[in-house]
Amino acid sequence: MKKIKNLLTYNIKTLINFELLYKILTLIIFTPLFLSIFQFITKISGYNYLTLENIISFLTNPFILLLIIMLLILLTFYSFIEISTIIVILDSSYQKKKISVKNALLIAIEKSLKVFNRKNILLPFLIIFLIPFLNIGVSSGFISTIAIPEFILDYISANKVLSILYLLLLVLLTILLFRWLYSIHYFVLEDCNFKEARKKSINLSKKNKLKDFLYLILTQFVIIIIYIIFVFILIFLIILFYKLFGKKILSNIIITIIWVIIAISLIIITLLSTPISYAIMSVLFYKHKESKNEKIYHLDVKEKINKKKNKILNSLKIILIVLVLISATLFTYSILNGKYNLNIEYIRTMEVTAHRGASVKYPENTMSAFKGAKELNSDWIELDVQQTKDKKLVVLHDSNLKRTTGVNKNTWELTYDEIEKLDAGSFFSEKFKGEKIPSLEEVIKFAKDNNIKLNIELKPTGKEVDFESSVVQLINKYDFSNNCVVTSQVYEVLENIKKYSKDIETVYVMSLAYGDIVSLKDADNFSIEASSVTKTLVNKVHKEGKQLYAWTVNTKESITNMINLNVDNIITDNITLAKETIYESKTSNVIQEYIKLISNLFN
Repeated sequence: MKKIKNLLTYNIKTLINFELLYKILTLIIFTPLFLSIFQFITKISGYNYLTLENIISFLTNPFILLLIIMLLILLTFYSFIEISTIIVILDSSYQKKKISVKNALLIAIEKSLKVFNRKNILLPFLIIFLIPFLNIGVSSGFISTIAIPEFILDYISANKVLSILYLLLLVLLTILLFRWLYSIHYFVLEDCNFKEARKKSINLSKKNKLKDFLYLILTQFVIIIIYIIFVFILIFLIILFYKLFGKKILSNIIITIIWVIIAISLIIITLLSTPISYAIMSVLFYKHKESKNEKIYHLDVKEKINKKKNKILNSLKIILIVLVLISATLFTYSILNGKYNLNIEYIRTMEVTAHRGASVKYPENTMSAFKGAKELNSDWIELDVQQTKDKKLVVLHDSNLKRTTGVNKNTWELTYDEIEKLDAGSFFSEKFKGEKIPSLEEVIKFAKDNNIKLNIELKPTGKEVDFESSVVQLINKYDFSNNCVVTSQVYEVLENIKKYSKDIETVYVMSLAYGDIVSLKDADNFSIEASSVTKTLVNKVHKEGKQLYAWTVNTKESITNMINLNVDNIITDNITLAKETIYESKTSNVIQEYIKLISNLFN
């Protein structure tokens, strides 16, 4: 811990200044730039939007694939600049030499240019995919948000074979990562190509992979715990001041200052998150080199110091920091005294949809689940529709009946009378033995009687006859068009619905949504997998007067994220949690929002 502290603190100003500069440039220049390049690629290739329906053809186009590879190399170059700059600064600290942001950047850019060398072809795999995929806190801040979409993880977790394969893949990738862990240090500090760097890293990490993994994870954990304790002490002081002095002016000023300290410390820890990870790795790197009697190569850092200019620059920095502290303190003090009102109010009323009914407590897509959703005050019920052999519409997610009834038959192979006799409850619990697969007509009657709206998702298999027209006829029969939406992952289904009825609202269900999706005129609204939802996408959909649903959102963190993104409808398995989180958000703590606002500027 002492060595890590020394590496971080010796050039602490340089590290913070660089990370601040990098994050600002990423936010205002490079993120929009890379997005624009990708938009250009989709535009010239004739794709106005990307969904799961066309993504395969998009990625298998050789020309597009070449352009995407080039874009990934550019992303690697930009991300590697951050990593290599940090390593350069830390190496200077190890040598007890001061280094400026300018000099560190110049050296790092020179090293990063080697990304374009064909001998370093596997470097993008390490930087863009492997490190963020395993999420151990050593990726560049620019790519640290890369994650596997939630719907894919849900699909994997629901399949035992896929879950085992996924676990094995994680183990193999972890081993691979820790074999290559020090390759970046060799690449930057010893000026070798990535192939040589990998070989040296494998040799250095022999017999140390597990220890290094534990050091890396546990040290980061300890640092986080120390920071949490620090914040708790400050919060304790706030409570203590309130108890002792109440809401007097002096007390409020001191409490305000403490809150500002918490906010600033959060910004600093955010800026240092990547440097902390690489400081741990650097300490381990130098330690292993010494234990193996390997020569430690250092970068030749020569600083031409102009003392007069440095003095003026440092004075300006101090003045700026003081002004920021004073402004932040006065602003926070004004909020505490009611001068500004930052309470969150939502223009749109966010609604909650019960995914396949109240499927946490009841067997999915059954009348028990739908009645449970009503009891929990869900605004909508989402259900899935299949067609039987005799053209009846039944509520069922899978086309095959094996998972929920134990019968290995497809819906199109059985009549409605045969399906009605099956047990759709025992797979969930013996308590629900004998639960039937309901017809769509039965569910519409229930919804109409109980004043609850339906999200009716059509699941075409290619075996249907007059599928969409049958659904439209049923909806019109009960005059239910104003209380439902018809949704599908197949856009052609929505086109057919609109042919039969312009009055029924349609929703395009998408796991992936990119590009000009609002140009899809037969989709009145959009239902997007939560990990694909962005503020830009929400704004684009709202600008067209349409709504955006997010699925399947089951944790408080993800629900809060959807609230902050201002989506219109949350599709969830946990109705109570969603309702409570939405309610809490409308009366959110002003100070917490203020601190979150500040920290978000640097995330």
